[in-house]
Amino acid sequence: MGKPLVPLNIGIVGCGNIIAAYLETFPKLDAVRLVAVADLDRARAEAVAAEHPGVRALSVDELMADADVQLVLNLTIPAAHAPVALQALAAGKHVYGEKPLAANSEQAAAVLEAAAETGLTVGCAPDTVLGTGTQTARRAIDDGLIGTPISATATMVTPGHERWHPHPDFYYVPGGGPLLDMGPYYVSALVTLLGPVASVIGAASHTRASRTIGSGPRAGESIPVTTDTHVTGVLVHESGALSTLVMSFDAVATQSANIEVHGETGSLIVPDPNHFAGDVKLRSLGSSDWETLPVSAGYVGASRGIGLQDFALTGSDAEPRAGAHLAFHALDVMESILKSAHTGQAVEISSTCERPAAVPLTELVIRA
Repeated sequence: MGKPLVPLNIGIVGCGNIIAAYLETFPKLDAVRLVAVADLDRARAEAVAAEHPGVRALSVDELMADADVQLVLNLTIPAAHAPVALQALAAGKHVYGEKPLAANSEQAAAVLEAAAETGLTVGCAPDTVLGTGTQTARRAIDDGLIGTPISATATMVTPGHERWHPHPDFYYVPGGGPLLDMGPYYVSALVTLLGPVASVIGAASHTRASRTIGSGPRAGESIPVTTDTHVTGVLVHESGALSTLVMSFDAVATQSANIEVHGETGSLIVPDPNHFAGDVKLRSLGSSDWETLPVSAGYVGASRGIGLQDFALTGSDAEPRAGAHLAFHALDVMESILKSAHTGQAVEISSTCERPAAVPLTELVIRA
């Protein structure tokens, strides 16, 4: 672990829907401090600043040039993730972004290269894997409660985000779809639990040419669908474990656990990786019942943005747990699943990453 960056002064670029979750979390974090916000729509930044004393509304260029900002929290749309990250790194700022790291792995590689050249650090959501749900499951695996891991399943089924999102267009174009939207949570969790992935086999379908927006000012409007909306894949981990992934915007519902991990002597039910907490259940070989394991690891009471606290405490000269190399590997895995689906061939994963360090059971210190 490097020298902590405490307090870490943060400037946010992008004041859209997701910012609310971060703003709710910041008061819980004693290692970070929000100092500025920016948006292409200046009025949105000013509205956020007006509700948070001490936070200044700036233009994007002003925020990048502001000496008080140490880290840029990049909450822009996926297409802007890489350009904003590169601008921040060029300005001498650390970066933490929403998932995915970039719209594609080529852009993501440019971000990693720029970070290496500048000596700055890049982190990336999802940080849900740092909560007590995934981390307690990881602790169970590391403690040998299921023996040698053999396989896992990861399932996300929803009839589509257009039913609730007022502007869902970006979910249904290349770079969107269920895999690139929700897959980062599941792939990051699988890598946290079982380690990096060596190869994948994928299949995908695209069942509807259009979707109808179900809420907001555009309700009833039809939007085109130009990307795969149901994706399956088999991930071969470097450890030899096999994970089966199902990501769908087409199906209605499922009773499958979000993630299950199976070993020689037991099976685990792992909570939804889109959330920070939840019950981890174990069924041991020879038992007829599932038992709920006590919370044993992870940030207690965590919410969106805990990755920034972990970033600050890890320091600038070490990889944070929600780090860019994990995010790059997850993006590489997802793109490779889609490539396999379209070519009918297994794809070797060119990247790898360290399995992130486990999070000990950690109570958050609420800032006064």
